[in-house]
Amino acid sequence: MKHFAFPLLVAVVVLLQACFHARQVEAGDGFVRARGIQFLLNGSPYYANGFNAYWLMYMASDPSQRHKVSGAFREASSHGLTVARTWAFSDGGYRPLQYSPGSYDEQMFQGLDFVIAEARRYGIKLILSLVNDYENFGGKKQYVNWARSRGQYLTSDDDFFRNAVVKGFYKNHVKTILYRLNRFTGVHYKDDPTIMAWELMNEPRCTSDTSGRTIQAWIIEMASFVKSIDGNHLLEVGLEGFYGQSTPQRKRLNPGFNIGTDFIANNRIPGIDFATVHSYPDQWVSSSNDQSQLSFLNNWLNSHIQDAQYILRKPLLLTEFGKSSKDPGFSSYQRDQLFNMVYYKVYASAKRGGAAAGSLFWQLLTEGMDSFRDGYEVVLSQSPSTANVIAYQSHKLYQIRKIFARMRNIDRWNRAHAAHNGGRPNGS
Repeated sequence: MKHFAFPLLVAVVVLLQACFHARQVEAGDGFVRARGIQFLLNGSPYYANGFNAYWLMYMASDPSQRHKVSGAFREASSHGLTVARTWAFSDGGYRPLQYSPGSYDEQMFQGLDFVIAEARRYGIKLILSLVNDYENFGGKKQYVNWARSRGQYLTSDDDFFRNAVVKGFYKNHVKTILYRLNRFTGVHYKDDPTIMAWELMNEPRCTSDTSGRTIQAWIIEMASFVKSIDGNHLLEVGLEGFYGQSTPQRKRLNPGFNIGTDFIANNRIPGIDFATVHSYPDQWVSSSNDQSQLSFLNNWLNSHIQDAQYILRKPLLLTEFGKSSKDPGFSSYQRDQLFNMVYYKVYASAKRGGAAAGSLFWQLLTEGMDSFRDGYEVVLSQSPSTANVIAYQSHKLYQIRKIFARMRNIDRWNRAHAAHNGGRPNGS
């Protein structure tokens, strides 16, 4: 569409510099890279319009239910969605992936294999999270309990971040996932470009040390460990975006949480390739009305985009956001308003070559999954107005890539023509 073209010219000029410095060996390998504040895929800028679907491995572990995974990817792809975030963990409890430290259920692992193979088939990249902060699917509590059963005296679930035995269990899980040979594709996970990034933990929190030192040390150690095995993939922490001690002036933006994370300090760690932020105004400022919640979201996104661009100098993904249908007075219009605000912020930054590189709503379901409904679900076939908002954002981000690709092809032609003419410019 013509009206996209003019505002994008500035972004193209900015992005040309980043892209032409990407190494040739990386140009066509299919891995998403971070260069400055941009993502690149095969040398071109990459923007993520995506979704969360934590349930993919669980559902795919039952061959009779795999059609729901395929259906979700098919519907997502038809709406231009290109990234899915999901769990690569299920520790202890019912139908686990890891039923005791270092011991894995092969049927569940083949479920994850299938998810990766299907994502590849539909052209969708994956962000795989490696452990949960919460008790759902085991989380840090399960790791701590495993260590207790091995004789460790631990007084808090936050000992997950401190205890050497627990950290050893976690590192072993990381290693097992990264070295896994996919039974469907024959590719080790660490070598598969279908995977965009690893996430150290879903929403890490350490309320026993609000100084931030405990989680900072854990991220430093684990980022180094992941990168020592896998230099192909991007890595992110899994943060919600709360500000900490390193930027006291920013803490006023937090919605009253003090949980031991630090958006700036944590994301400055070497090995962390991009920053993440979550946003649930209906939970975080639940006593406010809709307009106040949108105002909070506006300020929350503005500050994080600005900080990613000018302080961190890394890309930013909004990896969770949503609006619950269980909220009092809910209407799909309210949800669409929230989605539109998020999408506008991402697009406005992206078209200027800024740090906001995409967003992933919580959560995508497909038909016949009523037991997974949490209020935030979007079933594209049943939510036409929201589906249209999502598809339009995909289209706009695609336009940025398309215009850049056209400019890059013109530049390539000019350079080839100059070389053919012995370095003489066109027309000489």
